[in-house]
Amino acid sequence: MATKASDKSRVLKTEPLANKDAKWATLVKTTYTDPEGMERTWESAERLTRPKGCDIDGVGVAAILQDPANPNAEPRIVLQKQWRPPVNQTVIEVPAGLMDPNESPETCAIRELKEETGYVGELVKDKSFDVSPVMFNDPGFCNTSLRMIHVTVDLSLPENQNPRPELEDNEFIENFSVPLKDLWDLCKKFEQEGYAIDARVGTLAEGIEFAKRWKLT
Repeated sequence: MATKASDKSRVLKTEPLANKDAKWATLVKTTYTDPEGMERTWESAERLTRPKGCDIDGVGVAAILQDPANPNAEPRIVLQKQWRPPVNQTVIEVPAGLMDPNESPETCAIRELKEETGYVGELVKDKSFDVSPVMFNDPGFCNTSLRMIHVTVDLSLPENQNPRPELEDNEFIENFSVPLKDLWDLCKKFEQEGYAIDARVGTLAEGIEFAKRWKLT
């Protein structure tokens, strides 16, 4: 389900950016006291896009493809290839996006999945597993936070027969799916092929591998 190839992009230059010119993120210096009462400082980044009153910046979508006509088929997860300027590589990711004002994480996830992949999904039925706790990507560097939303895609529905993404002009995303049980080995394979691995994909793959090796299910 390829859209636009992203691996032809290249970084041309990098240069300092003044906070006053930043649209999406800014640098801050925090002064705090450590457990012994000593005053210290910490440099970090903050997003400028979090809607007022919202506890997260965005969502990641773990979307599992299911075909009711073939209930014994291996579950597959929807992934993406998207070139990212900060790492100058094409990254293996899950569908994701930033929250809109007055939007719930669940609504954001369904919207982003439709826009980026064309798939119409629904939340998993188990309410104890549909939405993750708030998670921080890199709390030593940035305050960016998200929730993972767990979604299923019914491939028998007419709207999922020939999904068409609705990408913005600056989005160059290639969508594909892989067997969920093979995600760890595939992450290693992708890395060998020169791709970067988004932490959400890598952590999910690692969790699946832990469950296999320690027989948690």
